[in-house]
Amino acid sequence: MASNYLSKGIKRSALAVALGLCFAGGVQAQSTTGSINGTAPAGATITVTNNSGFSRTVTVDANGRYNIGNLPVGSYTVISGNDKREVVVTVGSSVPVSFGTGATTLETVTVVGSTIAPIDATTLDARSVITAQQLQRLPIARSAEAIALLAPGAISGAAGYFGGLVSFGGSGVSENAYYVNGFFTGEPVSNLGGFTLPFQAIEQQETFIGGYSAKYGRSDGGVINQIGKRGSNDWHFGGQVTYIPKSLRGDVKDLDFPNISLPSGYSYEDPTLPGTLYQRGKDNVSWSHSYTAYASGPIVKDRLFFFALGEWNRSEATSTPTALAATPRLTDNTTKNPKLYGKLDWTITDNHYLEYTYLKDKSDRTGEFYAYNFSDGSIGSKLSEVPDPFYQKNEYNIVKYTGYLTDTLTLSALYGESTLHKRQINPSIIPGLPLLGGVTNQDPSITGGTPIRNNQSGAVGIDAKDKSKGTRVDLEWVLGNHTLTAGIDNIKFEAFNEGQDQLVDRWIYGRASADIVPGHVGPSPRPGGYYVYKLIFKTATSMSLDQKAYYLEDRWQVTDNFLLSLGIRNDRFTNRNNVGEAYLDAKDQWAPRIGFSWDVNGDASMKVFGNAGRYFLALPNNVAIRGASASTFTREYFSYTGIDPATGAPTGLTPIPRTDGGSGPYSANGEYGLPVDVKSFAPSDLKNMYQDEFILGMERMLAPKWMLGVKLTHRSLKSAVDDMCDPDALMNAAGLTPVGTDAGKIIAVNTAGTRMQVAYCYMFNPGGSNTYSFANVDSSNQPTGTRTEYKISSAQLGFDQGVKRTYNALDLYLERPWDGKWEARIDYTFSKSQGNTEGQVKSEFGQTNISKTQDWDSPALMRYSYGYLANDRRHQLKLRGSYALTDEILVSTNIRIISGAPISCLGYFNPGNINENDPAADPVGYGSSYHTCFGQVATPGSVRTPWTKTIDVGLTYKPSYFDKKLALGIDIRNLLNARKTLQVDVTSEEAPYTVSNTYLLPIARQTPRTVQFTASYDW
Repeated sequence: MASNYLSKGIKRSALAVALGLCFAGGVQAQSTTGSINGTAPAGATITVTNNSGFSRTVTVDANGRYNIGNLPVGSYTVISGNDKREVVVTVGSSVPVSFGTGATTLETVTVVGSTIAPIDATTLDARSVITAQQLQRLPIARSAEAIALLAPGAISGAAGYFGGLVSFGGSGVSENAYYVNGFFTGEPVSNLGGFTLPFQAIEQQETFIGGYSAKYGRSDGGVINQIGKRGSNDWHFGGQVTYIPKSLRGDVKDLDFPNISLPSGYSYEDPTLPGTLYQRGKDNVSWSHSYTAYASGPIVKDRLFFFALGEWNRSEATSTPTALAATPRLTDNTTKNPKLYGKLDWTITDNHYLEYTYLKDKSDRTGEFYAYNFSDGSIGSKLSEVPDPFYQKNEYNIVKYTGYLTDTLTLSALYGESTLHKRQINPSIIPGLPLLGGVTNQDPSITGGTPIRNNQSGAVGIDAKDKSKGTRVDLEWVLGNHTLTAGIDNIKFEAFNEGQDQLVDRWIYGRASADIVPGHVGPSPRPGGYYVYKLIFKTATSMSLDQKAYYLEDRWQVTDNFLLSLGIRNDRFTNRNNVGEAYLDAKDQWAPRIGFSWDVNGDASMKVFGNAGRYFLALPNNVAIRGASASTFTREYFSYTGIDPATGAPTGLTPIPRTDGGSGPYSANGEYGLPVDVKSFAPSDLKNMYQDEFILGMERMLAPKWMLGVKLTHRSLKSAVDDMCDPDALMNAAGLTPVGTDAGKIIAVNTAGTRMQVAYCYMFNPGGSNTYSFANVDSSNQPTGTRTEYKISSAQLGFDQGVKRTYNALDLYLERPWDGKWEARIDYTFSKSQGNTEGQVKSEFGQTNISKTQDWDSPALMRYSYGYLANDRRHQLKLRGSYALTDEILVSTNIRIISGAPISCLGYFNPGNINENDPAADPVGYGSSYHTCFGQVATPGSVRTPWTKTIDVGLTYKPSYFDKKLALGIDIRNLLNARKTLQVDVTSEEAPYTVSNTYLLPIARQTPRTVQFTASYDW
């Protein structure tokens, strides 16, 4: 590839970025295509072709410009007369190719593994793109999330809780969107993660970290967009084997109970445990292997092509029990995860193109229990009971049509549908035998100091099915200097029997050192504070979510070197519960977007870009579970005089009186399995979550193969949705007086004497105002069919601050693209994420009850909550690169150095050392859930986990003897076996003045060193 330089300047053909990780890219956040643009003599014809029979010809306009959009990604030949160029199109980007006197010329060059592309001055957003060639070079884990973490500012979510999901720009891990070949593949219930391609099927992965156009929405975090491989006129076959042995895995150190110096008046729940063994590291190991096979080629040359790939993964993990395990057992789990990917591409004519994608994956986890002696770590025989097995199957069918109706008019239409089935019912659950919890808290005067256990291994079951259907239509019209696009973007999710059923009784033993059970008069008559409670938890239900949108966008080439993008998007989200009642129907959610790109010198040596936009996020189906649909979550507390030696169930039960004077099972949130009044559950003027974002960036060439980039980002959450479960605060704000309860509802009377039902929990907009609707009842508490409404602000409810979440970041990068010999990239991000709301989840203790976390349940829970948020990482340094030592041997590395995460402390409400036995110490009955600890305000983020450093290295050998079709590789991840703490237990107390033995215990540490061997053959 040729480059022409002036002695003091870089001309338009300057080498800028590889097809790999680009700092600023295209405008299509779920696109499967790219484009080619450039200059040539007016009236000339430009033809582009690829090796899949695809061909398009356009005429250069009167201004000497042309643009060919909606091109499938891949290699292209661009022809004008007798002049020919070879380029590679990446997803969402536009490759400049110009012809004629004085125009940029891009000559053909043979470069192993990649082709360098010139800077793209048509892009306005912030993203990264990594190709299949880079995946072969870099030593990264085989997952979409591992690829996404290469993007600037992207971090792993709360370790130990979310399975490696990614946080972008300070957002929660549920606020991202996943796409495969243009179709949404996010988890349909909670939006935690999504379906991704088999690793060897990935042609390109585009990771958006902000700034996408009005064409796309439904994410205020990031977007992971994967493009699968496709067939061509050439036949290809191949396979790959990977193996990660447990024998080469890094050592795992033992974990001890924390032993911190406690303030006066506080004592550990069990004073014998601090500093003693919590869990052995030995025997905590894992190993895995995978097999991949593929074939591709023409069914009909130049017209019909196929690509088919199968991947079979098997992983095994062994974990030892903790000292608190009710029944010490070693657990051995095996997970089988086969994936299938198929793609058909039909070039019907040169102007009409049809694609079909088939995706399927299964996850089948089974396991075994082995007897385990905790005192010496010895492993006994296999047990008859087994861990809860889990089965999940996903299947997708996606069809896309692209019609190039004229040189300036393009129509694309996509339809997709998916099904998901997940099942978790343990065959070894013993009917009639209870599941026990907290057995170490059993009264030793009954047990003799040896906890009474049983062999029950589980209590709940899941058997759910989900379906989704999506349609997208886009019409693009090039009109002079304007590219106008309009379209619709609709998708519907339906869920059946989501949630869980409880199959056997559950008894949880506890001890209150202050002789008081929270929310109850006391554990009397049992001395010593010993008590037990019966837990019932059933949540299975059905629901649906309908998301519809339309948009209009104008990309206006104002001058030769200034592009302006103006767009508007309208979203409508409708959530329905198990009986089809809409509990949220948010219409006319207008999201403006504006962006620009300025080729400062007119020669592609420097580009300044920026954008501003608003992004709306729907409530996922998960909200209906324990919210808009009926559920049961009750506790009933007892003292006891004995414990059945065979079952471990308590005997001689005496109910412990409640402070509210009630009796029987109690639900703090009114979950008694009764139908939900959806008009009360969700206010009629409830607004969806949305965020405003502003980006300003610059890219500049420093040398023929070096680029410097800088980007500033500001994100501000403007509206959030959560549930509020403080009926007293609501009744006080509305001027209502409670007079009793009936059917799980509070009966209250207003000043006019009207009786009405008041529920325990309501959805609302923290920091805003909402109109709450209550069903009126007669003197017998029967609904009259009328309602009373009150508009109440958050301030009236007692919340002294509105919703706050801001993210400010400076990203710097320096990159040298791959040229067949070596490549390097350095990213540094300085950022701050502050506020009182992480988003839809609560990473502090892994709460995944989307938009229904314990935050905002009551004003008391939000006191002193402002600080650095869970996904705040002040400093991030990422370095990656590869180097070809010889034509056969390549070495690579991927290094990440990241500052620590904020640590919270949740305790009883005791700022200024108030008496924790006072009702004010637990004003809403949530126990150790307030932002105060040990008599002091615990500002989130005032303490952090340590910095972490992870070094991954790789070596690839492609012997010339096999014409480099054989590749042998070894990747070592976490080379130094660093084991720094990533997440800790933040709940400080089990009861007033009783400190949890697991407070500050590491929940997750860095993954031990792993060694992966790879062998592949492609022909």
